[in-house]
Amino acid sequence: MRNPFDLDFESVDGDSEPAQEFENEPETEVEVNVQPEQTDDGNRSLLQDEERRGDDLKERFIGTIDQGTTSTRFIIFDCTGVPIAKYQTEFRQIHENPGWHEQDPYELVESVFICIEEAMKTFLALGHSRSDVEAVGITSQRETTLVWDLETGEPLHNAITWTDTRTMNLVRELKEKPGAEDLVNICGLPLSTYPSSVTLRWMLDNLPDVKSAYDDGRAAFGTVDSWLIYNLNGGPQNKRHVTDVTNASRTMFMNLETLKYDDRLLKFFGIDPKKIHLPEILPSADREGFGEICEGPLDGVRITSCLGDQASALVGHCAFTPGMAKNTYGTGCFLLYNVGEKPVISKHGLLGTVGFQLGRDRKPVYALEGSVAVAGSGVSFLMNNLGFFRDSRKVSDLAATVPDNGGCIFVTAFSGLFAPYWIDDAKGTIWGITHHTQRGHIARATMEAACFQTKAILDAMEMDSGKKLTELAVDGGMSNSDICMQTQSDIIQIPIERPAMHETTALGAAIAAAFAIDVWKDFADLKYMNRANRATFNPKISTKASARMYKQWSKAVEMSRGWMEPNESDDESNE
Repeated sequence: MRNPFDLDFESVDGDSEPAQEFENEPETEVEVNVQPEQTDDGNRSLLQDEERRGDDLKERFIGTIDQGTTSTRFIIFDCTGVPIAKYQTEFRQIHENPGWHEQDPYELVESVFICIEEAMKTFLALGHSRSDVEAVGITSQRETTLVWDLETGEPLHNAITWTDTRTMNLVRELKEKPGAEDLVNICGLPLSTYPSSVTLRWMLDNLPDVKSAYDDGRAAFGTVDSWLIYNLNGGPQNKRHVTDVTNASRTMFMNLETLKYDDRLLKFFGIDPKKIHLPEILPSADREGFGEICEGPLDGVRITSCLGDQASALVGHCAFTPGMAKNTYGTGCFLLYNVGEKPVISKHGLLGTVGFQLGRDRKPVYALEGSVAVAGSGVSFLMNNLGFFRDSRKVSDLAATVPDNGGCIFVTAFSGLFAPYWIDDAKGTIWGITHHTQRGHIARATMEAACFQTKAILDAMEMDSGKKLTELAVDGGMSNSDICMQTQSDIIQIPIERPAMHETTALGAAIAAAFAIDVWKDFADLKYMNRANRATFNPKISTKASARMYKQWSKAVEMSRGWMEPNESDDESNE
């Protein structure tokens, strides 16, 4: 049985079919001008030069490690953004107690090497050589937290994922500490079960092996990117311990403006930087800082980019201009809005984060982010827990059996509600069930839950930025559902743009890696990237009808509050 955090669409968050080579994916060519003009002297025009450059880029290749919440993939792109070879594999999800979600650190690393090995077989079979892969980029799940012995490379506990809610009571305690209300102004993040800082504090308080290594000065803290880079570079042999600005901005330890660890933040969480090894913070694209792969078919190939998965998707959509936004419908749902070269601290429940920094000589670009805990995992819940279908790609077929949700509203608060609500004590609830209710109604309500929460995030972004979004670029598993995307357009009342090539997160890491080795020097070089054959969904219902639907959703959210008492989660985990 597939794990409950997977959605079996072709998506950017490890949610397509496992262990398949890259076959039958749409052939997406970069748009080039097809009618070049001649200049007066007969020389090739600028348009012809662009076409020639496109031909050159088709013979240059970048590999991307895309390590998602439920699976890992390795994709080789040519430098026009077309995927050439791919392999994907899933790994175990560990749920020992209610609300707990862990992963085996060794399996994460093993999955990466397996995917590289298998994708390279396809690449070589197509007539390419190993040396054709010029660089590798990494994108990964973000707040998932690991601690290991820097000297031996031994993990001191399983990775605790970003969806884990065991720290709920700790969050309540931290919110009562003096200075708690000031944290968001420094790091852009509110206190919740989401960031890595709270998870690390829990590990130090509850795991003797972690506390002992911390006291001895042996403990290395990192998110998944740091753990992978450490191991890809030989682990204890080289001890390369780094991260990038996008991942570091998710820990609650980094100052958003200085891009450095902040003593005030570390002190608040009781973290002594002299006792724990924190990864060096680098730009998202860097020629040398991330080292090189130490074994396997890409032994010696440089790693030149590293981004958190949602930041990578922002780059993959080429959302380089302030005011551009993307929404990823993977395990969760993540909407990022480019706000430019100065951080914006949200007043309406959003996260301030680093969008990307594509080189040491480039300024960081910041984003506002809204995070929805449950998107594709809601569809997997219908499949794995309720048996609605055996293939999650059938959710659209089931939803199409009914014209609307039949009055059903599904507040998918499996891990509480994230932005902009931040309701930790909400529980998943389905309202409006009658004798008329069918499975199709609940399928629609499940997809609509992500769409309604996206609407709430966009409203908050408009209030924070003072600007209304004119279109939304999308990717991820649920974005492949036409019904879901049409519903999303209806609810937010703006057009939805869906690229034909779905691997947007992996593409972002490839773009960043290519920037580091000067394949591109300017964002304008990427204006045609992944633009061909886009699908557009425009609103089909009135603004009044949309507002009526959203009002019903908002009422359901309020009714889902308060299902857990303050100490109830502790009682559950000790049963």
